[in-house]
Amino acid sequence: MTQPWIHSARLDGAFILAPAFVITGLVLLLGERVEAIAETPPILWLLLIVGLDVGHVWSTIFRTYLDRNELRARQALYVLTPVLGLVLGVVLYRLGDMVFWRALAYLAAFHFVRQQFGFVMIYRRAEAADPAWAKRLDQALIYAASVYPLIAWHCQPRQFNWFVPGDFLAFDAPAAATGAGWLYAALIVAYVAKEARFALRRGWLNLPKNLIMLGTGVSWYVGILAFDNDLAFTATNVIAHGVPYLALIWIYGRNRQRLEAGRGDYLLPIRGLFRARALPLFAAALFIVAYIEEGLWDGLVWRDHAGLFPAFAHLPAIDNPTLLSWLVPLLALPQITHYLLDAFIWRMGGPDNPWKRTLFLHHE
Repeated sequence: MTQPWIHSARLDGAFILAPAFVITGLVLLLGERVEAIAETPPILWLLLIVGLDVGHVWSTIFRTYLDRNELRARQALYVLTPVLGLVLGVVLYRLGDMVFWRALAYLAAFHFVRQQFGFVMIYRRAEAADPAWAKRLDQALIYAASVYPLIAWHCQPRQFNWFVPGDFLAFDAPAAATGAGWLYAALIVAYVAKEARFALRRGWLNLPKNLIMLGTGVSWYVGILAFDNDLAFTATNVIAHGVPYLALIWIYGRNRQRLEAGRGDYLLPIRGLFRARALPLFAAALFIVAYIEEGLWDGLVWRDHAGLFPAFAHLPAIDNPTLLSWLVPLLALPQITHYLLDAFIWRMGGPDNPWKRTLFLHHE
């Protein structure tokens, strides 16, 4: 049985499956050194937050706004989403800055959880004939792999945060974390038994699906619970999420060009970014846009990484509450739009779903 890769064993393995294991292994290997670092060093922050986290947010435009056919097909979605996102952001911020940041943190966490769910559903497409309970068990475990550490985080507050201090609610409820842990353990046992049974029956094991399950479990547990450290959380969280997403976007764009015999629906300069030799340009383009966005954040709002953004250091720091109620949601709009659109643009749907035909081009 052929493994249900998205592109190939080599590309999927290197950029979708391996990141979670590589970064988790590094954090464990450098454990004492990582724990000794109270905050993420500036250069690592630039690479992880700007290059990967903000960069992967902007990569969504290659799947949406820069794809002329896609934009025409779902024009209302792509026009209304940022408009509604901005309006909702302004309303939330006017209710209180922490109301805004808390809502954004939970939206982000939901998005991160759903990405792992999405990869499992993509990789289990070869198991469509399995009984419904097997699918539900897969879904339950991938949710538990990410939600259990989040529950424990809420019940036993950590020394790091998602966006700003206090954005997640905190409860003194260690018993709830323990109960969630036992439920997670039970799901793991049930899942392993199910996979062993089906592997013996079919004569093959779904490697990418199981590696996504395992990678999610170890990276979320180590990044959130095994260490109580900003760098460990940032590295595992951002790399295990951002690199696979960028790979998915690049595979989609490359396949789109091949389906269109090189013409595609992208403007000419953009088409060239989806060639293997142009990968550095693809990464650089996203980094530049992300750097500009984060520079505006630092110059106008945060003022905590001036050394990394010297060109933005002369911008006026905004402290007027009314101006901030518009500025902060506006600067956060790329993130908000990314989180909201991702709920629609990767839906599996039926077998004739156009994006699925594009993404799985190598397996048609």
